[in-house]
Amino acid sequence: MEFHHVSVLLEECIENLQIKQDGIYVDGTMGGGGHSLAICKRLTTGRLIAIDQDLYAHQAAKKRLKDHLQKVTFVHDNFGNIKEILQSLNITAVDGILLDIGVSSHQLDESKRGFSYQQDAPLDMRMDSTSKFCAYDVVNTYSEERLNKIIFEYGEERWAKRIAKFIVEQRKQKPIETTAELVDCIKKAVPKGARKDGPHPAKRTFQAIRIEVNQELEMLEKVIFEAVELLKPKGRLCIITFHSLEDRIVKNAFRLQENPCTCPKEFPVCVCGKKPKAKVITRKPIVPSQQEQQQNHRCRSAKLRVLEGI
Repeated sequence: MEFHHVSVLLEECIENLQIKQDGIYVDGTMGGGGHSLAICKRLTTGRLIAIDQDLYAHQAAKKRLKDHLQKVTFVHDNFGNIKEILQSLNITAVDGILLDIGVSSHQLDESKRGFSYQQDAPLDMRMDSTSKFCAYDVVNTYSEERLNKIIFEYGEERWAKRIAKFIVEQRKQKPIETTAELVDCIKKAVPKGARKDGPHPAKRTFQAIRIEVNQELEMLEKVIFEAVELLKPKGRLCIITFHSLEDRIVKNAFRLQENPCTCPKEFPVCVCGKKPKAKVITRKPIVPSQQEQQQNHRCRSAKLRVLEGI
């Protein structure tokens, strides 16, 4: 299947990255290369470090960026390892970093990868196909307590406890091997009345399992603190998120970079000595225009936040 992914908030990202023709930029979630292509078009002697843990993304992006390959260094890795990646390339500072967090359209649409609750497939959900740990392991080996915790915290699912209980009961009969089997189990767990309104009953649980499989939130928190250390003065960090958990992590981490003081509020002056490392550019997140939302329904929950190095 052809790798298809619509770049969300493309113009807004490019505008906020403030691209210099000779700058060094990182696209930490390259995907199909949409954002990367827009960055490359604005570079002359500059360089783009394009990172993605999905090998299918690399195949697609190399085709899309074929006219700009001399400007691009492709890296098969997780964006959470940005510090080590740039060290290995002898890069100490960059002019901009872009992260588009979450699952791509291609990953959702290619049924065999097991990301979608709307198509039957083996339980997988690995963004990095070379990884051994997958959704099957979460669903069939985690304790009821641990399942409840990740479904409640990562999926913000009110029926997490019942869903975890039903999963454990069902797998006693035989392992849960496919997305359809998991959806069926979740539908049994969620009371009929609660299924009438709101999103698909499996949406939040699938989100939670995907986040757990790919360690997405841990990597997000880690990368923000490392990215700020790598930004040149006036360099920009742009992060797109798609659900409240991610956005909250970004918002709080950005605030901490701008105001790291740990002194009690009643202190008249700061004595901890911690200095701001960056400036928050977006007090409120940038969201897609109505036109973009009409053209791409998957972008509706997207939020862009921007931080500037000092």
